[in-house]
Amino acid sequence: MSGRQNSSVPMLRVYQPEHVRLAATLAFSIGLMVVPTLFSWPEWVMRGLLAVGLTLLAVALLMVFQARLRVNARAMAVELLTGFIEKDATPSFVTDDDGGIHACNQAAQTRFQEAERDTLAGTLRSVLANPSAVLFRLQSRARFEGAAREDIVTRRGHVRLAVHQMNGGSFLWRVEDVVERQGGGRSAEAVPIPMITVGRTGAVLFMNEASRKLIGERVKSTDRLFPMLPVSSGEVNTISTKTGPVDVLVTELNRTQGRSELYLMEFNSSEVPGQQASFEHMPVPLIKLAPSGDILSLNKMAMAMLGVDSRENLKLSQMMEGLGRPMSDWLRDTADGLASNKSEFLRLSRPDKEVFVQVTLTRAVEEGATILIAVLNDATELKTLEAQFVQSQKMQAIGQLAGGVAHDFNNLLTAISGHCDLLLLRHDQGDQDFGDLIQIHENANRAAALVSQLLAFSRKQTLLPEVLDVRDTLSDLTHLLNRLVGEKVTLTLSHDPVMRSIRADKRQLEQVLMNLVVNARDAMPNGGEIRVRTEAVTLDKPLKRDRASVPEGNWVTVKVSDEGVGISPDKMQKVFEPFYTTKRTGEGTGLGLSTAYGIIKQTGGYIFVDSVIDKGTTFTLFFPVYQEGADEAEAEVPVETPKAVPAPQHGEGVVLLVEDEAPVRAFASRALRMRGYTVLEAESAEDALRTLEDPGLTVDVFVTDVVMPGMDGPSWVREALKTRPDTRVVFVSGYAEGAFGESEPDVPNSVFLPKPFSLNQLTETVHAQLH
Repeated sequence: MSGRQNSSVPMLRVYQPEHVRLAATLAFSIGLMVVPTLFSWPEWVMRGLLAVGLTLLAVALLMVFQARLRVNARAMAVELLTGFIEKDATPSFVTDDDGGIHACNQAAQTRFQEAERDTLAGTLRSVLANPSAVLFRLQSRARFEGAAREDIVTRRGHVRLAVHQMNGGSFLWRVEDVVERQGGGRSAEAVPIPMITVGRTGAVLFMNEASRKLIGERVKSTDRLFPMLPVSSGEVNTISTKTGPVDVLVTELNRTQGRSELYLMEFNSSEVPGQQASFEHMPVPLIKLAPSGDILSLNKMAMAMLGVDSRENLKLSQMMEGLGRPMSDWLRDTADGLASNKSEFLRLSRPDKEVFVQVTLTRAVEEGATILIAVLNDATELKTLEAQFVQSQKMQAIGQLAGGVAHDFNNLLTAISGHCDLLLLRHDQGDQDFGDLIQIHENANRAAALVSQLLAFSRKQTLLPEVLDVRDTLSDLTHLLNRLVGEKVTLTLSHDPVMRSIRADKRQLEQVLMNLVVNARDAMPNGGEIRVRTEAVTLDKPLKRDRASVPEGNWVTVKVSDEGVGISPDKMQKVFEPFYTTKRTGEGTGLGLSTAYGIIKQTGGYIFVDSVIDKGTTFTLFFPVYQEGADEAEAEVPVETPKAVPAPQHGEGVVLLVEDEAPVRAFASRALRMRGYTVLEAESAEDALRTLEDPGLTVDVFVTDVVMPGMDGPSWVREALKTRPDTRVVFVSGYAEGAFGESEPDVPNSVFLPKPFSLNQLTETVHAQLH
């Protein structure tokens, strides 16, 4: 490369080869105009020379202008390189439209120090066979798209050439050596075994760091490396290194497109005789297989991973499972060269613990026979993380489904129970239809309880938390629990003498304890003992188990243990899923534990299960200790007790009812009118706002659904309150309060009424809002 070093940017090389041409043109044009004045030539000769001189002067001035543009481009290139890529480890160049080099960074000077060229094409001739065609193709794409990139395979390896068009017409080029990656996404550079990649003609396409260290230099062909060709795979070969000949055990793994990988394992016959020594002490788990699946050999690391003590009579299909197709097909396809070089994730058949491995299977030739070499990589942590993610996604999807089903069912149950209430008002106990109506009403309430369990699982139910002592809650529940367990089962309670309070919904906590006790009873058909034990614990560090992490701090634990049949390990991960049950049809819904899970998680706690087949099961609940603070400080502020006033009668007010479900709207409208209220109906938020456009209309209460097509309830209420700020609001929804995300109704003077609601609940809520 020719040019001069820029003093302001010591690490960059800036090229200005056109200065000489410009000076020569200026000198020649001035000479043509001056020479005629020194001699007495004919006038026509003088005029001709003057015209030529003026033309050349114009050309020189144009060259000055173009040179100025180039200088600006160079200055911009120098500034860009100084501030952006000077310290970049990748060789970078800035060129003009013709490929002339304006500047390059230190990495480029080091990488191409032997190529003294003014153009990028000339510089890259040491790397590419035909650089001009490649540069023209990329530069044309960069003009159109702004940038272009291409990976090129050369005898010296992979090269990535990238170009970006800059302002002013210059181009920024980066020349990057790409390290080839092996199967499974592991970089060959990271493999501790010396490895080289060889092409069809014997050219060495790639050498990893371990092989460069062994050989002492880069080699371009196998005849330079191996004095005796061809290379014998599975045997000891001699290679030439900088320090002299070295014996290595060569294993050839066939790859696609005519390439193969040679693994070179140093062989020292003085330490351990035989070729098996190098294989035995390899730093990665390796298995040699016959195409039939018989294990021919495996090294110490593979034996430790598989959990076997003997190498005799082992088959791969006995060691691993979970391929999804017959193991023999996979082995046969790999031996025939038909299988893709893709790793498989398999589960080891170990009785002591669960281990997953990533298996990379490749074909090799040893003593003229085709064998298979399996490289194992422990993937237990990866599969655990994957299982956690899948479980989280599954539970989230089920929770969303449960919440959506609960919403729709609550609308239906509101209409059913509401119209049943209307019918009960017209029938007395002596009526023959009265009993049927009571049955409809009770079963609607049972369905509502089932839906509330779905909401509990999806953690979208409305909780009424209060400060509780778990011992008091269990004492109040003891009589009911004893009736639930029956005569064959003994219920034993034990408490920590130093107990802390928790904050939870008492009714929901009782439901959790009853579900766990009933499950324990059902697990002991022949009787036994159920032990419920409470304890205050302090965690000095996070407790990690069952894909969860309990933060450090003070906790109250409740353990419910039984002596029943236990839960098998393959079912442990499913016990908290809704509708999963091991009971026979009709004996359970499968919602008990999922409901407990949802309630505890919504309370801020954790639930874990431990079980041994035929020994029993223990459920452990963690509840955060209630921290006395702001809530109690507020409670200490004295509040004046309002004077009692006579309760106003129903029927004093105008209600705007907004509900998109026609059956629910019909029931609510009739219920309110029966109590004497004036009711205006709207089937959407937009209809409600149009109704309120009448300035002479007086409305005392808005009764509106929260989730509706179009504008939701909180949104239209906020809009309406801008002109009617004193209007009271009753929000109703099949979802739970607080489950609306960004649409949560933080509206003043508003209350929430969950569906399904009865006739009395609706009218009493409206009445309370009005007065």
